[in-house]
Amino acid sequence: MSMAFSPFLLPNFSPLSTASAKHIDSSSYPSSLPSFSFLQLYKTNSNKTEFPVPKVASIPYQPINVDYLEEEFSGHGVIFKGIGDSCVAKMELENGSKAIMMLPSGLITSYKASMWHGGTVELLQASVSESEEKNEGAAAAAGVAIQGGVSLAFDCVSEDEQVSWSPTNWALHDIRGNPQQEIQVQLISTDSEDKVEIKYVITLKEDVLVSELVVSNSKSSSLQLTGSILSHLTVSSPDATYAVGLERSDFFSRLPILSSFGIIPPDFGLKNESQISKLWQQMAQKTFMPVWGPKTQNDDGNEAERNQRENEEEMEGEEDDNYKHLRDQMSRIYTSAPTDFTIIDRGRRNSVIVGRDGFDELYMFSPGSSHEDYGKYSYICVGQSAVLKPVIVGPNESWRGGQRLYNPNL
Repeated sequence: MSMAFSPFLLPNFSPLSTASAKHIDSSSYPSSLPSFSFLQLYKTNSNKTEFPVPKVASIPYQPINVDYLEEEFSGHGVIFKGIGDSCVAKMELENGSKAIMMLPSGLITSYKASMWHGGTVELLQASVSESEEKNEGAAAAAGVAIQGGVSLAFDCVSEDEQVSWSPTNWALHDIRGNPQQEIQVQLISTDSEDKVEIKYVITLKEDVLVSELVVSNSKSSSLQLTGSILSHLTVSSPDATYAVGLERSDFFSRLPILSSFGIIPPDFGLKNESQISKLWQQMAQKTFMPVWGPKTQNDDGNEAERNQRENEEEMEGEEDDNYKHLRDQMSRIYTSAPTDFTIIDRGRRNSVIVGRDGFDELYMFSPGSSHEDYGKYSYICVGQSAVLKPVIVGPNESWRGGQRLYNPNL
């Protein structure tokens, strides 16, 4: 059941601990929370493919001290509002551009960009619905679940397999800038041994929203990073939406990237249901292993990987359209896309330029145009990703990558 979206409705992520210093420590947080790659498909009686939100056990944390955040980080153009044991941070520039982020999940639920006519336009799609399993869903609070926006879905695995961790809880590290020019919010997350640190830097400028990752590996072995930055761009409908600039880009048709915050129609892929169902049943046997993650010695896992490779060989191609119509269901990873391309929505007469830095791959997902719940599925999901080719961070090295959502209509 869909509900009208409120940017102050939050999922039930465990909140940050109160601290007396600017860097709020997150080293005591468990690193074993499930990530996007642990999801499994299941079949309903209606024979539809369902994409459930992962379950997370309730873990008690101290509520976020909103008064402390207001006092410590005042003067930068950020306002904090507590909701239950969590809070939202609202960034606003003097030119009218705004962004709303949830703590401690790091989910960006809203980006309103200033337009040439003096108003603002929402560029992100977020959906709030009733949660069927209260207090269990990773994106649920008081019986409410939220999906969409801009989120992170990554796994980190070390070469010696001593680290297997997904950053899901973020500590507020610093806020910089001012409402006149730009506002930068820095979040931080570390593994249980404090050997891997990821900074998540969100920068709001007058005409762009930047999401950037800085991964630092202080271990003596290499680190493998797989996953994607996922952005749900709101559109009038996929039928009126086009991707411009992808001609001659190589791609692989893939199953959707599943995450706690992803919006995927339950009937997605029914045309190839038999093939997809078989693959996901095999993947489900590898309960804690993503198909694009480290190789497994399990025979069933090897069979799933072989079947996946065979399926991919049949779905490899080259984009032949520079003005790609996104009305049909699509889930692709482009391996040679330009660093910048444009999403044009002819229905709203709006456009967004999507740029990437550091990542080699572009993930694109369209839910298609044949949905009764048209509002919920009026979006295109784009992601700067490392799925087919993971990022390798060497010992005592750092890696930086990010995404830019540029508004050319100011």
